[in-house]
Amino acid sequence: MDKFEDIQAFVAVVEAGSFTAAAERLGAAKSAVSRRVSALEERLGVQLLRRTTRVLNLTQTGRSFFEHSTRILADLEEAEAAVQQEHGELRGRLRVALPLSFGVRHMCGPIAAFSKLHPKVQFDLDLNDRQVDLIEENVDVAVRIGHLQDSSLIARRLFDVRAVVCASPHYLNMHGAVQTPDDLQAHECLVYTNRSDPERWDYEDKEGQRHTVKVNVVMRASSGDFLTNAAAHGLGIVIQPTFIAADAIRRGNLVPILTDYTFAISPAYAVYPPTRHLSYRVRAFIDFLAQKFAGTPQWERDCERPAV
Repeated sequence: MDKFEDIQAFVAVVEAGSFTAAAERLGAAKSAVSRRVSALEERLGVQLLRRTTRVLNLTQTGRSFFEHSTRILADLEEAEAAVQQEHGELRGRLRVALPLSFGVRHMCGPIAAFSKLHPKVQFDLDLNDRQVDLIEENVDVAVRIGHLQDSSLIARRLFDVRAVVCASPHYLNMHGAVQTPDDLQAHECLVYTNRSDPERWDYEDKEGQRHTVKVNVVMRASSGDFLTNAAAHGLGIVIQPTFIAADAIRRGNLVPILTDYTFAISPAYAVYPPTRHLSYRVRAFIDFLAQKFAGTPQWERDCERPAV
């Protein structure tokens, strides 16, 4: 059996989590994939995988061999990509991690446009608000919103994310206008629990002085989309990124308030793990995103409505 195909089969099994899923990915029979992995272990004289009826686990030797194998396959893929790039063609798989709400709302268009330019690039998308380990989970690039905690990653700034405080016209008619952030202590507020301190909202006044107000909480949720919908139904005041709130503001279901104050501004980055080289398709995709999000995003313009 071909050594290279044995390695491909082994890596596919580890990444897919089972022989069945690996066979589907490779377009081969499950028995053929199993024979290749067994042949690899026999040739190396070591056990790479512990097989049970329910799960596959890497041995310590298997983990080390998997890391070496993925680098070998990546080097070969990169060599092929370099040749293809000379002819203006990109191909291969792009593993991309995206924040859930931002990804659903604002990444389908850019990805579709990139796919039309490079139809042989295949996307493998993980839309999730959890912090993905790019190296451990073999992710090529991620879009992250907020100040970066992992200094080992390489980042390219794409745009700034502004927060907007808003409420429904019905809520404001029932409860009265909000003149200053301190008024939030007497209003009904909806808070996002994935923030480190969701009950405290930071802001700057007109003179640039920084303050914090502890708001009166009537609802907590881990979904910004849910909180925005709840605010549109009149359940309270919410602070959300403009990329989430923009649709409801454009439709008139929410109106911005406290616009004389500046609430949280967070940078958005394209991040990728440090490697010996950045693949052509990853570099092309990051460049494409930087160009696509240059200037004032549409969702910011949609939020520029008169304050109440």
